[in-house]
Amino acid sequence: MSKKSEIAAAQSERVDLTRALRDAGLAALLAFALFLPLIGFWARNVGEGLLLVTRWDALALVVLIVAAARLFYTLVAQPWLKRQRARRTEIAPPWRTALAKWFIPFAIGFVVVYPLIAIAGAGMRGSIKWVDNFGIQILIYVMLGFGLNIVVGLAGLLDLGYVAFYAVGAYSYALLAKTFGLTFWILLPLAGVLASFWGVLLGFPVLRLRGDYLAIVTLAFGEIIRIVIVNWVDLTNGYAGITSIPRPTFFGIPFNADDNGFAAVFGLEFTPLHRTLFLYYIILGLALLTAWVTVRLRRLPVGRAWEALREDEIACRSLGINTTNTKLTAFAMGAMFAGFAGSFFAARQGFISPESFTFIESATILSIVVLGGMGSQVGVAIAAIVMIGGTEIMRELDFLKEIFGADFDPTKYRMLLFGFCMVLIMVWRPRGLIATRRPSVFLKERKTISADLVKEGHG
Repeated sequence: MSKKSEIAAAQSERVDLTRALRDAGLAALLAFALFLPLIGFWARNVGEGLLLVTRWDALALVVLIVAAARLFYTLVAQPWLKRQRARRTEIAPPWRTALAKWFIPFAIGFVVVYPLIAIAGAGMRGSIKWVDNFGIQILIYVMLGFGLNIVVGLAGLLDLGYVAFYAVGAYSYALLAKTFGLTFWILLPLAGVLASFWGVLLGFPVLRLRGDYLAIVTLAFGEIIRIVIVNWVDLTNGYAGITSIPRPTFFGIPFNADDNGFAAVFGLEFTPLHRTLFLYYIILGLALLTAWVTVRLRRLPVGRAWEALREDEIACRSLGINTTNTKLTAFAMGAMFAGFAGSFFAARQGFISPESFTFIESATILSIVVLGGMGSQVGVAIAAIVMIGGTEIMRELDFLKEIFGADFDPTKYRMLLFGFCMVLIMVWRPRGLIATRRPSVFLKERKTISADLVKEGHG
């Protein structure tokens, strides 16, 4: 290497280091401004008033972590990503092909044996928390994400009021179970049908709407349903909610400690884990059914019509596709799966109220679909695990109290972490975690598409 080349390389390194330090400093200043009111100051109850306590050590630690992370990204991660993009070819590497082939079977096998892993790791009592708060909770949002993925990911219809169908399913199950004494297995499909009916009712007024206008109308629909639930006290009991909702039984055998209960009938020691395991495998079956139906529908004419509608509605009409029926079927199918999830939610909780069906729930489900990759079943499942499981696991981070103080509550920062992850994913993967649009039909054979043809703004 010549002397001029060495001098140029040294200057380039100095410029890169200077830029990295400048970016780290700006990131530290931004973190200081954002976290100052959140971490730097803390209002503490003292008698009848509030005492403002400063936590400069915790704030300094957070700012240093942000600055170090930005410096690492600029000096190490960003050059590595550029080299990876430069080496990317049209043919996928063997490890990626093997991962794509075996990931789904492995994931299904894992979720099937997950309760056994939780029991082996935490014992009979400790596993209830891991199966219920993590397994069941995540699978509910996976199922909701699969349902909304039909509307948003496949049909391209932005729906901000999806929680309304979730509420319809839950209240349908609760009211019919308490009034007529119908069983869970009868009310599960009935709640889905009723939610699907409301999906069709929503579809008719928005047939001519697209984009922002469609989002505003669906948002209004979700709020209308919630307000009706709050104010129709004679039917829904308003804010007080509906209590004592009948629980699912094992072919008529209840999960209680009585002589006719599940444990007594099968000669087992009574434990609440029996009901938890039963509910886990019910929602697992519903989530797998939703995924299977969605995959099958994508290969049918209605699924191809959804994808055509998503890409270009005008071209879709020019091909002779009935966009009215296409939109209505998308809303109806997505609402039906939300109704299934809502009925299961009511049966699992035994109590429902309007607070469970606010706009934040719609925003969470939509975020799962967008961050996972619109149209990708695997991406939706991964996003639900990361977002719901990540926020739930913050309840277990008690060791942070040793760093930030005994009064530090990690659960208060769940939504802050949620927003940070959204920004991170949107910067790193603008199209979502699984940023592929795999066609449901192809000519003769499936071919790999170059990454240059599907980058942002070109596909």
